Amino acid sequence: MAMLTVPPVVLAPLPRVSVEDGATRRSAFYGNLRRPLYPVIKSETVDPVRNPYAPGAGQRPPELAGRDRELQQFEIVLERVARGRPERSMVVTGLRGVGKTVLLNTFKSMAMQRLWGTGKIEARPEQSIRRSVAAALHMAIRELAPRHRAPERIEEFLGVLKAFAMRDPSAAKGTSHWSPAIDVPAGRGRADSGDLEIDLTELFVDAAAVATDLGVGIALFIDEMQDVQAPDVSALCAACHELSQSGGPLIVVGAGLPHLPSVLSASKSYSERLFRYARIDRLDREAADLALIAPAESEGVEFTPEALDALYEAADGYPYFVQAYGKVAWDLALRSPITADDIRVSAPEAEEELAVGFFGSRYERATPAERDYMHAMASIGDEPVATSDVADGLGRKPSSLSPARDSLIKKGLIYSAERGLIAFTVPHFGKFLRSQPV
Repeated sequence: MAMLTVPPVVLAPLPRVSVEDGATRRSAFYGNLRRPLYPVIKSETVDPVRNPYAPGAGQRPPELAGRDRELQQFEIVLERVARGRPERSMVVTGLRGVGKTVLLNTFKSMAMQRLWGTGKIEARPEQSIRRSVAAALHMAIRELAPRHRAPERIEEFLGVLKAFAMRDPSAAKGTSHWSPAIDVPAGRGRADSGDLEIDLTELFVDAAAVATDLGVGIALFIDEMQDVQAPDVSALCAACHELSQSGGPLIVVGAGLPHLPSVLSASKSYSERLFRYARIDRLDREAADLALIAPAESEGVEFTPEALDALYEAADGYPYFVQAYGKVAWDLALRSPITADDIRVSAPEAEEELAVGFFGSRYERATPAERDYMHAMASIGDEPVATSDVADGLGRKPSSLSPARDSLIKKGLIYSAERGLIAFTVPHFGKFLRSQPV
């Protein structure tokens, strides 16, 4: 049988690239795209494809500026625990958009680099933390298990973990209890009493013992910690208290809104001494400029000093806003350096995106009565306001407004700054509300 021969495919040679030839450089950069992008972008250096800024929820910015103190604090915590020194767990607080989740994820990466076991959960106000903590610790132990020389120790702990996860008193009778994907029989008599405070303490102590065998630690990260249910907060504090006394290498690292410390202290009086608190806020001018300049320099783009002035005034130093304004300014700028005129042109578009995605999505979650309450707050000012002043503004008794206020707190739209005072959890939310029809 004659063999079928296929003629060889001859590829056209790629064009030579000369760094001095702008047109050639453009064609080479977008050479793999059927439709040339340059006519659409109309810029060699400032193009949307290479935009470095990242205004996403919990998305790490290209330059984590202004958080050196918090990173150093956590480094100290890791080092002390590794040396067997007693150390408190850590709690990071701040408004929406200041980078709490980003910092929490960075802490997690730091622990993983030290070969710690890590797990992370996001608290939800309507759910117990039993299942989510079980899943997070399961992940942490899975990270440690391949290095442990005694498989029976790992299996013993997984049996305890499975019993803890399945012992959910809130499950309706007649329904099957949730069971994690752990291929060992559930243990008995340990972390399975149904009392979360007892069970969580025993589970943490056993998990810490496994980490001790390897000379490392375990870190449990809890985002939106203010949403943990009150009984669960009490159980979590009790478990951390036991670990602090026994010196077990397990720490809890939480992140939440500014009122989180008061939530913790309301559950256990000793919580003020149980955690190391770090309050993060807006960036100072130097850090805000660095967050913009460093990523741009890596792409060969610069900002004029006047542009940086305009960006700081618009973003007010809040990390999320810095990324949001920086991204739109980059997309709309025609060339480098980006100027103050570019900022003036792009600012309205950035504000429109924030109004829809950052402010508007939260505003839409509120009921008409809750919106009236927030509008009354905004009309007074941007600083924490007295609940009595809000009631006066609405012509109502304070007690009649308690349901709206409590619901807004549960939705994470406002928080109690201190007794009798409330404030927005979102920076510039009052300014947004004043631009909306009442």
